[in-house]
Amino acid sequence: MRDVTLWRSVLGIERAVIEEVEFDEDEQLLVAHVRLRKRVRSRCGRCLRPSPGYDRGEGRRQWRALDVGTVRVFLEAESPRVNCREHGPTVAAVPWARHGAGHTRVFDEQVAWLATQCSKKAVTELMRIAWRSVGSIIARVWADVEAVHDRFAGLRRIGIDEISYKRGFKFLTVVVDHDSGAVVWAAPGRDRATLAGFFDALGEQRCAQITHVSADGADWIQDVVTARCPTAVRCADPFHVVRWATDALDTVRRDAWNTARRAPGGSVGRGYSHGRHQQIATGHARALKRARWALWKNPENLTTAQQAKLTWIATNDPCLHRAYLLKEGLRLVFQLPYDEAVHALDAWISWARRSRIDAFVQLQRKIVKHRGSILASIQASLSNGRIESVNTKIRLITRMAFGFRSPHALIALLMLSLGGHKPILPGRK
Repeated sequence: MRDVTLWRSVLGIERAVIEEVEFDEDEQLLVAHVRLRKRVRSRCGRCLRPSPGYDRGEGRRQWRALDVGTVRVFLEAESPRVNCREHGPTVAAVPWARHGAGHTRVFDEQVAWLATQCSKKAVTELMRIAWRSVGSIIARVWADVEAVHDRFAGLRRIGIDEISYKRGFKFLTVVVDHDSGAVVWAAPGRDRATLAGFFDALGEQRCAQITHVSADGADWIQDVVTARCPTAVRCADPFHVVRWATDALDTVRRDAWNTARRAPGGSVGRGYSHGRHQQIATGHARALKRARWALWKNPENLTTAQQAKLTWIATNDPCLHRAYLLKEGLRLVFQLPYDEAVHALDAWISWARRSRIDAFVQLQRKIVKHRGSILASIQASLSNGRIESVNTKIRLITRMAFGFRSPHALIALLMLSLGGHKPILPGRK
């Protein structure tokens, strides 16, 4: 094999002439001096359109390439500017790197693959780059993937949810394809304008092809879906509906505990700590302590101690136990066939309305408002369970992506990891 062919394969470059290779033994650094072939010169770096020369730009520049063993490698070449009809004076394109990048394409691809497979520390130490640089690389790679793949092809049933990605009420709105399980869209924010951006990207014709939309009961989601996909069946996510009941139950539990604690003999003082008077629950209040998990969990998942706690509540606090039964009754509605679920849901609404428990009286009003979408989710056997699974993965990726300059780098990492287009290592097929 000729030396030039070998070096071209090692460096991962095509359509270029290798003029010279320098090796600094002390720095363990290799610099390959290259120049473009005539047929690929003078092209706009953005649109690749042949363009007349403008100036020499900043002269020669370097691009980081993949290491050769433990030796760092750089490509060095002229970096002139061309005068593009569309973009004006622009740095000329080079076949081995993306426009505006300081790394070669194969370097970018390897970093992107590692970021979807490894920890932050592994990526930065192996590739010897800063984590912020990883974010920029991921964004570039995803932009190329997005340009050649139609994310919305065959989209019919979607789930919409929001997830926190940063402290200070920073949220992402995420859209998932129910049929493939892939994340098809994400954007920072959780409001009408943010979600409208998804339907703008989808287009009017494809909006009309959406048959089912699952989401929680947020008004801003319902409003946008109704306006953009009026023919789509809106499905209330069973997970969120049951969580409404769980939240109502927890309100009743807290009220019961506070009432018992404030009753005569319900608590005793035990001095001061950090400038505050400390109280310890006794009697009924003490028995209610740590009852939350016994009330929250499904009956089949209760431990022996939690079962005993629930039995005590049934005997000593009928109101709280009735609230627990209401929560369980609503959960069981989603396990019934559609015809039975219709009657069971109406019966539950009537039961909650007559329960004389304020939290559940208010909840039944909410259930009545969303009755149609709740029954639609049962009929279509559609829930946000898949989305909640995706959200768990997003939370893991979010923790890893801490330190990126912007949420757009995080979104790019999400799309590469969960969008069905994972990067491939360079040189693999």
